Amino acid sequence: MVIFSVITDATVEHIILAYSALFVSIVIAIPLAFASLYSTRLASIVIKFANLAQAVPSFAVVAIVVPLIGIGFTPAVIAIMLRALLPIIKNTYIGLSNIDPLFIEYAKGIGLTDWQINRYIRIPNAYPAMFAGIKFAAILANSIAILTAIIGSGGLGELVFEGLIAFNTDKILAGALPAIILAFFIDVSFSILERILTPVYLKS
Repeated sequence: MVIFSVITDATVEHIILAYSALFVSIVIAIPLAFASLYSTRLASIVIKFANLAQAVPSFAVVAIVVPLIGIGFTPAVIAIMLRALLPIIKNTYIGLSNIDPLFIEYAKGIGLTDWQINRYIRIPNAYPAMFAGIKFAAILANSIAILTAIIGSGGLGELVFEGLIAFNTDKILAGALPAIILAFFIDVSFSILERILTPVYLKS
């Protein structure tokens, strides 16, 4: 039987690991998506790289980080960030660029600056795509945080792998079930946040 405090500590480690990486991914991805709006070359590179990287298995991303950076918490955060970065960039860019050009022309015609166009037109219209990317990245981060236990990140993945090695079903479930609950919570909470922030005229 796994002690409750052990599960709690592992869950806290897991949340810090996964969502620190997610936060870094968002901070990097959204400005990069905005920059891609003003550079066709950059946009082409970003989208092609995102499409290619989506095909790379998560386990491979974790494995590649080890010889380059080492093992431990920080390499694990970087591995998760690299995997979570791409769907956010791709979806945000698509959401920001998929605006009727007439809206942009009208906004410029009434004197709005580029900043105002982004703030009041592009970003609100991009919310559905942005949230879809962030939600997918959050679920990815949650799952990859389990895998990174093999490079010493700790958290729920450590319980899962210890259980697998010892053929201890209780320990496997002690690590897996909180991760599943977190994934469900992520899906529901981001869906609610999306409904709250998305402009009324974009809701079905």
